[in-house]
Amino acid sequence: MSPESGNPSETSSRRGALRGRRSAPVRLPQSPWQTVTNPYAPLELLRPEQLDAIHRTSLRILEELGVELRSAHARQIMRAAGAQVDEASEIVRVDRGLVQQALTKTPRSFSLTPRNPEHRLEFGGRHINFGLVAGPPNVHDCERGRRAGNLNDYCDFIRLAQYFNAIHLIGNQVCAPIELPANSRHLDTYRANLLYSDLAYHCTAIGAGRALDGIRMMAIARGHTLEQMAASPGVITIISVNSPRRFDDAMADGLIAMAEHGQPVVITPFTLMGAMAPVSLAAALAQQNAEVLFGVVLAQAVRTGTPVMYGAFTSNVDLRSGAPAFGTPEHTKANIASGQLARRYGLPYRTSNASASNAADAQGVYETEMSLWGAILGHSNLIYHAAGWQEGGMTASYEKLVLDVEMLQLISEFLRPIPVDEEELAFEAIRGVPPGGHFFGTPHTLARYQHAFYQPLVTKWQNYESWLASGAEDALTRATAIWKRALSEYEQPPMDPAVREALDDYVARRREEIADGEP
Repeated sequence: MSPESGNPSETSSRRGALRGRRSAPVRLPQSPWQTVTNPYAPLELLRPEQLDAIHRTSLRILEELGVELRSAHARQIMRAAGAQVDEASEIVRVDRGLVQQALTKTPRSFSLTPRNPEHRLEFGGRHINFGLVAGPPNVHDCERGRRAGNLNDYCDFIRLAQYFNAIHLIGNQVCAPIELPANSRHLDTYRANLLYSDLAYHCTAIGAGRALDGIRMMAIARGHTLEQMAASPGVITIISVNSPRRFDDAMADGLIAMAEHGQPVVITPFTLMGAMAPVSLAAALAQQNAEVLFGVVLAQAVRTGTPVMYGAFTSNVDLRSGAPAFGTPEHTKANIASGQLARRYGLPYRTSNASASNAADAQGVYETEMSLWGAILGHSNLIYHAAGWQEGGMTASYEKLVLDVEMLQLISEFLRPIPVDEEELAFEAIRGVPPGGHFFGTPHTLARYQHAFYQPLVTKWQNYESWLASGAEDALTRATAIWKRALSEYEQPPMDPAVREALDDYVARRREEIADGEP
């Protein structure tokens, strides 16, 4: 099944919408594509001696307890690097000298270049990049309701990611197309990523094969060899640690494949306090830190200089039900404190914009805002799941994506420094307005009124009477109209027909190989 396929009514509707787009004089207001940087000092929640205590505990975990590493190949690599390996238990212990050695080899920053070099991304320092929601098995919108993930919705989410300038990166399978074979659906999603957007994307690293397919397909799209891709990365992956203290074989092998080809890896422990980590935040941070450092050592043992990001996904569970919770005070503090640890080691930092709400409602927004501010104050370089995450990651939501884009635009505008010079101080404008007057008609205002303030995507500032007269639509209703209009205005980025043919040939060949049992 190709990404273009779908039921006739949906295809006809999209074509009609595209015809409407060609005659539409005004597009949706949104901020331009931009490189977002954080000019402000990071918030320091932990004192230096507290950071030291967490660091020392992490080293004790690695030296005394170790990490279970289920990949025999990975254990062989770690043994050759100097780690202590117990084959019977699959436990690998790493001493602090090996950790320090690996950290000195890990780049402090790196770039990702997709098929459109204008959408190149920088990771590290003060750079911030926002990623599309990744991984949900379900999808939802207010008109069609909640349903299983499928390729048609997947492709529409990729179109929206391309359309909305606030989204910089495509995550791992925005919604799983479960109608497709599980062992080859990654080929269809990579193809959709490359056809319907020109952004960098996340490779699935469940085993080496899926990671290699993502690398090779980006190389085809860029017209590069694998050697050129190693020198100029174009894809990224997240290695999810099966906390506590376990790297499963598929993730370890995926990490190895990415590192062998010079592509960045994000080591992200799944440390939910009360379930996969202790209930105290300090202990959870120490465990998270140990697991990240273990991944850094493995990546550098595979290939010196492999770009590695410090990934944080520490939050808590509801101890009454066991359900994951996000956007909590503990989650927000973890986002900030994890940034301190990442900076201590000179590693680029990833965290998430998460919510546990089952709907794109007030809870979804305030939990998202808490997560987002924790990431910003912690100086995150990659905010994963930044647009469209709902239901604790079980659902990709069209309306939530739009609401999140508004929040990302607001944050990006907030991060613009305040200019202070003679023109901005506007003393003559102040002189020209008498006490009790107004500035609506002054030359200073008239020269700036079109771009003086942030122009919202969803927000409406009508008075109550005007709001009633225009239909009394709330933000959620407006979000539905916005994603539908965005799809109608979407324009597919151009691709050389020869490149598209090469991608299609690769997908067809690999699908046959996978069906024949090849990895």
